[in-house]
Amino acid sequence: MKETSLSDNKRLLLIDDDPNLILLVKDYLEFQGYEVITATNGLEALSVLEDKTPDMIICDIMMPEMDGYTLVEQIRQDPRNSWVPVLFLSAKGQTQDRVRGLNIGADVYMVKPFEPEELVAQVESSLKQTERLIFRSVVGAEPESTHLAPTNTHLVPTHIELTRTELKVVQLVAQGMVNREIAKHLKVSQRTIETHVSNMLSKTRLHNRTELARWAIDNRVV
Repeated sequence: MKETSLSDNKRLLLIDDDPNLILLVKDYLEFQGYEVITATNGLEALSVLEDKTPDMIICDIMMPEMDGYTLVEQIRQDPRNSWVPVLFLSAKGQTQDRVRGLNIGADVYMVKPFEPEELVAQVESSLKQTERLIFRSVVGAEPESTHLAPTNTHLVPTHIELTRTELKVVQLVAQGMVNREIAKHLKVSQRTIETHVSNMLSKTRLHNRTELARWAIDNRVV
């Protein structure tokens, strides 16, 4: 496993109408430890987003049914998914194409062909930045209780009781630290941290570390 991986419990939505590219990129990202769900066009992607919230979207631009530009415009207007970082992966490499993609709402614009290592680096950078922004949005909030109310955006049970160690772990998750960094900080094994994160996801009925971080911040655990 890569030492710098941020892939723990991260779900990516990969959208492209080229089945060969889908297969290659999906295999590579899954090898890096990510969960990858796929769609072949914007309409299919919107259907996926009705049921699943990814931590990041990797999207082609020129696709049938609904292109990437239209998809990202709709995502940015949806409060449920407007925060999700988007990486455009396109053969359109002119300056005006890049500018349009970034202005529409993409966070990163990469041109095909690309190096898989660069794609992973861009994904990890975007995920890290997202967690930092989530944390910064409530800097200065004080923890009130380990018996927590649900957020407005997730159907979390009304009373969640965290152990003392779980509370420490979720605070570090909300600060953008990965499991390896948390394990080193708390002087325990990475497997122990993974178990604590898994237990908290089960308690809160959330799907991934990003949702867990948002829930912790919304409930002033950090």
